[in-house]
Amino acid sequence: MPPLIDKLKNEYTKQILRATGVRKVTLQQRKTAHYRMPILEQAGGWMRLQKYEGPKIPDSEWESLTYTTYASDPTTYFAPITSATGEIELKGFWQYGKADLDGVWTENAGKCPTICRWVESIGARFGRVQLLRMKANSMRECRWGLHLDNNNQGNPENQGWVVRVWLELTDDPSSALVVRPTEFDRKGEVKIELPKYQQAVVDSEFLWHGGHHASDHVRYAVIASVESGPALERWIEAQRA
Repeated sequence: MPPLIDKLKNEYTKQILRATGVRKVTLQQRKTAHYRMPILEQAGGWMRLQKYEGPKIPDSEWESLTYTTYASDPTTYFAPITSATGEIELKGFWQYGKADLDGVWTENAGKCPTICRWVESIGARFGRVQLLRMKANSMRECRWGLHLDNNNQGNPENQGWVVRVWLELTDDPSSALVVRPTEFDRKGEVKIELPKYQQAVVDSEFLWHGGHHASDHVRYAVIASVESGPALERWIEAQRA
């Protein structure tokens, strides 16, 4: 089948491609014995917390980093602040036989000390920490790209379920994280608004999600993989809006 032109990429054509097996799902929602936080499950898998109230984060802490991207998405770039090896790479931790935990600081970390202190202030084990750089997209493009994250491949089931924590760095009223309990459930869709310094926690291996940003300005945000458990629960309680 020839590549689908961009204008035909929407959730309806995607549903047809799923049904015909042309575009197969690579990840599935699953239940495991990992510890999952009741506070997050009861909230539907996501929580919008209060805004970050720490020291101001200078623009240089995201503008000076080294970014890379996936060949499948040339409009979205990531600056690894940690990785499985400490190298500037986007490889999954499982490719090294590790869970997405105990991330190793990269050379980017030395350029963003305030962001690193925010990550450490959560107090829980963390894996990959990345700075997202995202250009504007349409809601059609966002919904086409809804996906599940692969956070727990290689994570032993006696450890906590890995979720994602967000910190928005730029301020634009259009910035949002779109989440759904199932891929094509538009009625169940929620748009988590992300103004500057907004914090959120999302079970991104349970919720289908994608970023939406309609501004002319480039969007920047920190995304960290963090282990579910008492430490993260304490931080969430302290950060509840």
